[in-house]
Amino acid sequence: MQNRICENIDKIKAEIEHTCAKCSRNPENIKLLAVSKYFPAEDIITLYNHGHRFFAENKAQELRDKIKVTPEDIEWHFIGSIQTNKIKYLIPNVSLIHSVSREKEIAEISKKAVYENIIQDFLIEVNISGEESKSGLNPDKVKKFADYCNNLKNIRLKGFMTMAPFDSDEKELHKIFGSLRNMRDEFNSYDKNITELSMGMSGDFKIALEEGATILRIGSSIFGTRNY
Repeated sequence: MQNRICENIDKIKAEIEHTCAKCSRNPENIKLLAVSKYFPAEDIITLYNHGHRFFAENKAQELRDKIKVTPEDIEWHFIGSIQTNKIKYLIPNVSLIHSVSREKEIAEISKKAVYENIIQDFLIEVNISGEESKSGLNPDKVKKFADYCNNLKNIRLKGFMTMAPFDSDEKELHKIFGSLRNMRDEFNSYDKNITELSMGMSGDFKIALEEGATILRIGSSIFGTRNY
């Protein structure tokens, strides 16, 4: 089991390098998040000992528990639904919060960041596809929400996150990921802090890379099938 997950992540890193070479990108500018949801801390430590340092969780309490038993120099990201009463488990423990889309949650993130005397980086989650089951803001509401965030203290917008429908074909994936890239580029034209694109999972990360992804969120292709 432990050898397998190391082999899996090595294979994915090789695929990232190959895809980056095809689209003239530097693989060193890509952050691969190993999404360890529902997998034990022992698997995280295995990948850590293999040289990997970037991990993500979907559940705040699971993140809290794993941080206690894993090396301190892991860079943690939070990519799941945000509950305001669980933000205390995220700050100051995570480098980046990916899934912000409500005023209530970003206000609480700001409040907690002020209390901890840190600057908390975050991404706005955008529902590019319009799929009803997906969370995130409609694209036409992002500018207003970003303006609201700019009036809060101790937070810094770094970019955007999206998820594509699982049944999307390649043409649709290019359209979805390309739309988020265009949004990032527009915002970057007046705020140079906005550089990140969190998009691409196990089934679609190569297309996400072709469209400019800077952060990949990959779980099952590394750890295997989850036992829910």
